Amino acid sequence: MAAMIVSALVCLVVMGRLSGAAVYKVGDSAGWTTIANVDYKLWASTKTFHIGDTVLFEYNPQFHNVMRVTHPMYRSCNSSNPISTFTTGNDSITLTNHGHHFFFCGVPGHCLAGQKLDLNVLLPASSTPVSEPPTSSSSPPPLTTTIPAAGVPGPSHNLSASLPSVAVGRVVAIVALLVSLVLQILLLN
Repeated sequence: MAAMIVSALVCLVVMGRLSGAAVYKVGDSAGWTTIANVDYKLWASTKTFHIGDTVLFEYNPQFHNVMRVTHPMYRSCNSSNPISTFTTGNDSITLTNHGHHFFFCGVPGHCLAGQKLDLNVLLPASSTPVSEPPTSSSSPPPLTTTIPAAGVPGPSHNLSASLPSVAVGRVVAIVALLVSLVLQILLLN
């Protein structure tokens, strides 16, 4: 019994170190909104985004949406032809490529009011640049979506320190280990 507990704890520590993907809730506790006067540019500047991280847009879908757009569309708040549109109010997007990812709310006036976000996903330290895959899709995006970078230049690189964030992989690993441990204990008794 004690050996199983020690083994489970060792696995937990190893899995925690292997899982480096983070989940960032856009706007932190305020979420994706115009009401709380969130400075999304400042919010993004306090984070360091990496390939594999997930950004979570939480908002009231009656009043907001999320559009992924090109850099020129982002600068001018042009919502006429977005790359993709998300409307669930709980949109989870995994970042799979380095570079800038541009988002804004497509409700008239919201982007101009500052509800827009430029995420710069850094290259891994030992990585070489790769070409961007094509970004066309005729079907609506699923609740959890994986998207490539916009493939266009953006604002200068930000070297701000990253704030702590929740690592989904760690949470999943902890829950899986705890369930496994409880099942093993129940089966042995």
